[in-house]
Parts: sequence; structure tokens; C-alpha cells
Amino acid sequence: MKRLLVAALLLATACGGSSASPGTRHLTVLAASSLTEAFGALAADYDRAHPGTKVDLSFAGSPSLVAQVQQGIPADVLATADQASMGKVAAHLTGPPRVFARNRLAIVFGPGRRYASLRDLARPGTTLVIGAPSVPVGKATRKALAAAGVSVHPVSLEPDVKAVLTKVVTGEADVGVVYATDLAAAGSRVRGVVLPGVVTTLPIGTLTAAGRGFADYVLSPAGRAVLARYGFVLP
Repeated sequence: MKRLLVAALLLATACGGSSASPGTRHLTVLAASSLTEAFGALAADYDRAHPGTKVDLSFAGSPSLVAQVQQGIPADVLATADQASMGKVAAHLTGPPRVFARNRLAIVFGPGRRYASLRDLARPGTTLVIGAPSVPVGKATRKALAAAGVSVHPVSLEPDVKAVLTKVVTGEADVGVVYATDLAAAGSRVRGVVLPGVVTTLPIGTLTAAGRGFADYVLSPAGRAVLARYGFVLP
């Protein structure tokens, strides 16, 4: 009798110990780091509206995402921080990519500091971090600096925009250049100013037919409302 009771308890534990529902369909979404907060909210909303579906998000710099697709790592949706990155995987897409949002650059700095323009980034003694030349935020930063005629000497070149933000938040750098949405997401941890002029365009593409539903949702009125709430400029 005791052995039967123990067996029953073990069976009950095995049946109820996992939160995963049998038959759940997983969608893998590769997204640029600047989309972390917005796509987190979009995925949660999509899951609630589609019982039996779970969106699995993977965030990284756009070059890293492109490399994953080119290497054949399974995924259903790709959202990059610029159109040039998406163009490199055109052969892997099920159809033409669609523009779903735009973003602006912002200078971000720690409490007690003040940088009002790109020219301030060239001040002697300034510890500056920006994105690497290969990532969209790095490309956009260099474009903005060139247009302003400003020459800077960053102490590090980061692999994605969140890495730039982290260096400033932790005090490892005085100032950095990120996207306006990252400045907003950081809240009171940093201060900053949104830069006029340079705007980046974000496309979304589907890698499988199964990913079409999520991509459509991002472009729907409900999805656009979420993107606007997180500071993206809607096309």
C-alpha cells in the first residue's frame, strides 16, 4: 500500500510539474536589441491572443542575427534595426520585408553630466562609447557625426545598442549614442537628448510561413500602438 501511494504521488508530480502545455506551437523571433522592450510586450500580447502559441524571442545586434539566419539556425521571424541588414538575408525570406517602425538617435549620459549636442562628445576628457561600425546604431552614429563635422575618439565600440547603454548606466563611460527608444527604456538611470535628423528604418521579414501571423500582428493597429508606446516612430 505504501509503495502504491508513493507511486501515485510521483505520477501526480510528473503530470503537474511542468508549465509547458502539450502541443504548444513555438515561434522563434530574432530581433534587434533595440526592440527588446517593445517586442517583449508584443510577444506577450500575441501569446494571450493565440492560445497554444508561444513566441520565443532572441535579441542581438543585427549582424549577429543575420549570421544566425545565414548559418541556418531555425527561426520564423527576423526584425532588424536597418534595411541593409535585412537585405543580406533576402534569399531566406518567404516574401518581401515590410517596414514597421523608425527610430532616432539619442545622446545618453549619467547623472551629474550634461551633453547637449554631438559637438559636446568631442570635449577633452570625455569617455565615449558608441556602436561598432558593423551594427546599425554604429553606422547611424558615424553618419550623424560626419554630417555635423565632429571627430570623436570612443574608448570602446560595442556589439549592439544595449551594450552601449549598459556602459553608461554602470558608469564605465560618461556618454554614449543609442536610440531614442533605449533612452526612454532606461528611465531615471540616465539622462539624455534625442538628436534631430538621423532616422533609422526597421524592417520585419518572415523566414517561415508560420511566422506570418506574428509579423502581421506587429504591423496591425494593436501592434503599432505598442510600438508607439515604446517611443518608435510609425511609418
